[in-house]
Amino acid sequence: MLPLFRRRASTVSIISIQRKSFEIIGMSLAPLPLDHEGPIARGAALLRLMATAGRRGMALTAMSDITGLPNSTVHRLLAQLVRQRLAVQLDASRRYAIGPLAYELGLSAAQQFDVRQVCRPAMEKLATDTAETVYLVQRSGLEAVCIDLVPGPSAVRVLTLQVGSRRPLGLGAGGLAILATLDDDEREDVFSRVMGQIESEWRFAPQELRESMARARLAHDAVIRNRITPGVTAMGRSFKDSLGQVLGAVTVAGVNARMTESRMSQHRQHLLAATRAIEKALRGQQWARYASDV
Repeated sequence: MLPLFRRRASTVSIISIQRKSFEIIGMSLAPLPLDHEGPIARGAALLRLMATAGRRGMALTAMSDITGLPNSTVHRLLAQLVRQRLAVQLDASRRYAIGPLAYELGLSAAQQFDVRQVCRPAMEKLATDTAETVYLVQRSGLEAVCIDLVPGPSAVRVLTLQVGSRRPLGLGAGGLAILATLDDDEREDVFSRVMGQIESEWRFAPQELRESMARARLAHDAVIRNRITPGVTAMGRSFKDSLGQVLGAVTVAGVNARMTESRMSQHRQHLLAATRAIEKALRGQQWARYASDV
């Protein structure tokens, strides 16, 4: 899977910048290694950029700078994507955004590759057992994406994530659980690439992240308290696909007053049961390995 872009050590985030129409704040960019790639890989890189930019779209010059491709090459690729309805050019800004065919293909793929259907029964049971809100997080490159949630039956519900929310691996409980479970080399590579963003945007020191990763590896689950949302504690445990690759994580989140040591001990057992149930279900899904690369 091609990375969306390469971050240098001092980089930060994708959100909004004025420089050359970028949708990025404070990011140092190294061009994508697309010089020797064919048109499919280049087109896929542009689609990923437009998907990240969202409804506001992204300027042709921004995509050229990020990918390292000449403006003329990006223009030709975008014209082909527009003709195939995979991209559209927005009238007001002249930026480019994901087109209707991408949505239609996504609907078709969701029926075949939707991991949410496999995980939902375990998530619903976990929400009932813990009386807390449960989140399903899937890895997407260097990020953890919330793809589903089940509100708990408690009168006080904690909603720290929206479906579609993206955070760098290691920041939230689910992303930390995923990061901690990776093999040593991959974990260090991901750590080096996300730490700049986490430190800059969330004021979270590298040593603190290393220590939390070590605790998560030792306990086989991740716990964060007040890290993202004040007054909230979240616990996450990763799960793997049928080939033993880390696919995602399940997270339980509740207010600090309810997340006592005794209840968290119970939650750990419920999380373990939930992830085991998910992994058992995934073993019957031959597409699971492909879903992990989305």
